[in-house]
This record gives sequence, C-alpha cells and structure tokens, in this order.
Amino acid sequence: MAWAAGLLTVGSALALLPLRLVVVAVAGALVVGTAFVRPVVALCLLCFAIPFGSLLQFSVGGIRVGVAEGLLALTMAGWMARDVALRAGRWRWSRLSVPLLVFIGVAALSVVGATSLPPALKELTKWVEVLGVMLLVGNALSRAEVTAVVISALLAGVSQAALGAYQFLTRSGPEFFVLMGRFMRAYGTFEQPNPYAGYLGMLVPLAVALAMSLFERRPDDAGSVPRPLGWMALGSAAAMLAAVGMSWSRGAWMGVGSALLVIALARGRRWAAAFAVVFAIVVLVAALGMWSLPPALAQRFAGLASFMRVRDVRGVEVTDENYAAVERLAHWQAALDMWRDHPWLGVGLGNYGAVYADYALPKWPLALGHAHNYYLNVAAETGLPGLVAYLALWGTALWQVSLSVRQAQSQYARALALGALGMIVHVSVHNLVDNLWVHNLYLQAAILLGLIERWQSFDRIA
Repeated sequence: MAWAAGLLTVGSALALLPLRLVVVAVAGALVVGTAFVRPVVALCLLCFAIPFGSLLQFSVGGIRVGVAEGLLALTMAGWMARDVALRAGRWRWSRLSVPLLVFIGVAALSVVGATSLPPALKELTKWVEVLGVMLLVGNALSRAEVTAVVISALLAGVSQAALGAYQFLTRSGPEFFVLMGRFMRAYGTFEQPNPYAGYLGMLVPLAVALAMSLFERRPDDAGSVPRPLGWMALGSAAAMLAAVGMSWSRGAWMGVGSALLVIALARGRRWAAAFAVVFAIVVLVAALGMWSLPPALAQRFAGLASFMRVRDVRGVEVTDENYAAVERLAHWQAALDMWRDHPWLGVGLGNYGAVYADYALPKWPLALGHAHNYYLNVAAETGLPGLVAYLALWGTALWQVSLSVRQAQSQYARALALGALGMIVHVSVHNLVDNLWVHNLYLQAAILLGLIERWQSFDRIA
C-alpha cells in the first residue's frame, strides 16, 4: 500500500506539476532519503552549498535561509537518527566548546538592547551552528568519510576558482569590477570579490598542507595522506591561489601570504628555509629593478598605506584612488562611535546595520552591513565583554591548533592541523579589513576545526 501510494503521488506530480518543480522535488527526496542512510552525503553536499547556496535563498520572517541551512539541518537529523538506531555512545565535547559557549552567552546578552531582533537572532544562530558542526564532524565521521569531506571541500573550492577565472578573463560582471580595461575582478557566486577571496583563502592552507605530503617520505600506514589526494590538493592549491590573485582582494592577499608563512615556519626548518629563499629572490629582483609591477597592481599595494595615514576621514577628499580605503575607514569610525556610546553591551549582536544611520559620517550614508573590520564590528555590537570573549575564543583556537601540529602522530593529522592553522591565521588577518563571517563561511571554519579532532581520535585509538 505504501509503494502504491508513493507511485500514485509521483505519477500525479509528473502529470500536474511543472517539470522543473518535479525535478527539484525528486532530487530533494533522493537527498533526504540518502542522508538518513548515509549522513555524510549531506555533509559533503554542504561543502558545496557553502559557496553556492546563495544562488537559492528564501526569506523566512525577515531572515534569509538557503540551501546550506537546509543541508545542515538534514545532516544533523540524519546523524542523530542513525545514532539513536545504532545506540551509539555519547559524543565528546570539542576543546573549543567552552570558549565558544562563553562567547555565545555574552553575545546573547547584548541582544537585550538590540534595535532589530531578526538580524540578532540570525547572528546568534550562526555561532550555535558552528558549535553543532564542530561536534558532529569531531565525533561522527569514519576515516573514509573524513577524506570524502576533504575532497568535497577542495572540489568546491576549485569550482569557485574556475568560475572566478571565467569572470576574470571574459569580463563577466558589473562594470565597477573591471580591471585595466581588459579583465574583471573575480567574485564567484559571492557577489563581492572580498568574501569570495576570503572563502578560497580558508581552503588554500588545507590544500597546501596536504600537497606538502608529496615531498615527504610516505609512511606506510593508515595515517598517511593518500598520494592521489596529495596530487589533487596540489592542483587545487594552484587553482585557488590563482583565483585569489584574480579577485584583487588586498585583505585576502595579506591573509593568504601570512597563512603560508606560518605553515612554512610550523612545518620545519626545510620548509621555512625554502619560503625564505623564495621571498628573498622576489625582494632582490624587485630591488634590482628587473621586475616592475604593473601600474594597477602597484597602485593596489600603495592603497594599503591609506589605512596607516588617515585618522578622521571627515575632512578627507575622496578620489577614485582612495575611495575603497576611505569608505572602510568611515565604517570603522562609525563602529568606534557605537562602541564609545555603548561600551558594555554594544548596540546588539547583528545590529551594526540597523543603527548605522545614527552614526553615519557625512558622504557615507549607506551602510555596508558590517564595519569591514570584524574586531571593531564585534566590539560595536557586543561591547567590551563580547570583544574579549571573541579574542579568547579565537586565541584558544590558535593555541590548540598549534598544539595539534606539534603533537600530531600521523602525516594526515599533521596536514589537517596545518591546514586549520593556516585558516585561522588567514581569517585573523583578513578580518582586520573585512568580515569573513558571512555567506556561511563560518560553517567552513567549523568543518575544518572538527576534522582535526576527529582524525586525532583515530591516532589515539591506533
């Protein structure tokens, strides 16, 4: 009777509904069914939904909900159902659970004074999702499933790199992204180059760390990085690094450069020496005048000095050359004014845009949604306690991942830890001039942090 009812439903849908809707419904039903049998499938799809989920979003109560949120809920439900059915043991709490819960608590306290509740609840939900993803990935995956998730993340990054290269070479995009009259700033599916490059910058360290295994003696055990995965990571790193360059994002350039430097230093003397040699050659060639930067690229680097020189932007004359820098400084100044007026609880989590009109500087009436500096943004929204809690959370993550690099017992564990270390460094640097906790990028960070703990548990068992 169940099969008959199902066939009757499918037949009626095929006869009465538009074909596009039927295809979406059938695909969705297959994903849901598969997720409850193999929950890792939904997690792998989530790796693709992080960059591509913005293509299909809906508004629920004033909050934008997309494919990533649906897949996250499906992943959690699938694993919980499987654990109940198999009577699995209790999950271990992540080492970042306590500082993350403290930050969530302080952020929730700031909601009391929020002007607009929907963005506050949305931001609060983000960090609860981070905790959930870290716990799930850190407890539920098998060795093969860890590799499946890593491959999915790298393939998603490569697909975004390919899309960005197409946009860069064919000038597909808005006119204000045009470069040198011939190219276009790559922005992928993120609508803006900075979060696009920020997303790729989170995956580049992982790809580089895995690719390093190709140049090491391969241990003959289950903890080694498979050679095919190493070669795939090498190609992925090259593609994503090229796409970061095509994005023309200075914040991403600084973040990725810092991440690669830290990975080289953490990996050992040989890699640190190789990085130093490459850096010295570049400096020497530039100093001798054998290599001259294109004018557009030189101007891009010269614009970084604007962040050092300007203090109060109210009296600054805005030009085409300094527009981006002055715009950011204006939003930084607004964030500082919010923090000055609300030093302890802030203006409310997620409410920077809601109150921006009250603090907007002349010539800059339009809010960008955030302060383009996450540290100032979190201080303005949650006050001094929120800033301290966030710094404690991120500092704890940096410290624990650094310990994981030193204590790794296998090649795979060390590669994952190095990738997460580079991700943390990249985000820390890039967040000085932007806010990377948008477009579901926080889920990508949670997945990488969870993968470390999961593989370390395999090493402890071995």
